[in-house]
Amino acid sequence: MQRKRFVILDRDGVINEDSDSFIKSPDEWQPIPRSLEAIALLNRHGFDVVVITNQSGIARGLFDRATLEDIHDKMRSLAAQKGGRIAAIYICPHGPADHCACRKPKPGLLEQFAREQKVRLSNIPLIGDAQRDIEAALAVGARPILVRTGKGEKTLAAHPHLTIPIFKDLYDAARSIVSEQ
Repeated sequence: MQRKRFVILDRDGVINEDSDSFIKSPDEWQPIPRSLEAIALLNRHGFDVVVITNQSGIARGLFDRATLEDIHDKMRSLAAQKGGRIAAIYICPHGPADHCACRKPKPGLLEQFAREQKVRLSNIPLIGDAQRDIEAALAVGARPILVRTGKGEKTLAAHPHLTIPIFKDLYDAARSIVSEQ
C-alpha cells in the first residue's frame, strides 16, 4: 500500500488574494491566478492538499464560523472545477493576543494534522507567503517554501537572506514539487 503524500498550503496570499481588511465573505474570496490549477496538478501527481490557515477574523468578530465554511465551500468548489481537491482544512480562529498553541508561527495545527493523518511532518512541503508560515514549518521539520504572492514580496524584503525555495506563485511551487518525483 502506498503511503499518502501531502502538501500543506497557507490560504490567504497563497491560494486566494489576500486583504489587509480580511476575507470576510465568499464574494471577497478570489483565487490567485493558477492557484486552483496548482492544487489539481499536485492531486494528479498523488499529493493530498491540506490547508492550514490563521483566521483571526473570527476572534475579531469580522465573520463567524458559518461564513468561514461558506468561504471554504467556494474554495473547494472552484478547485473541483479545475480538477483539484482539498483533503482537509485546519483553522486557527484565535487572535494574536489569545496566545493559543494553534496560531502560526506556533505549530499546533501542524501537529494536529500530523496526529489525525498519522504522518511525520519531516520534509512535507509547506507553502506560505509569510514568515510565520516558514517558522511553523521549521518548528516541526516540514519543508518551508515561500511564494511571492500575497505577503511574499514583503516577507522576502524583510528577510532577504532566506535559504528556502522561493517561487513566483503556487503553480510554480507545485511544478517544482511534482518534478522532484
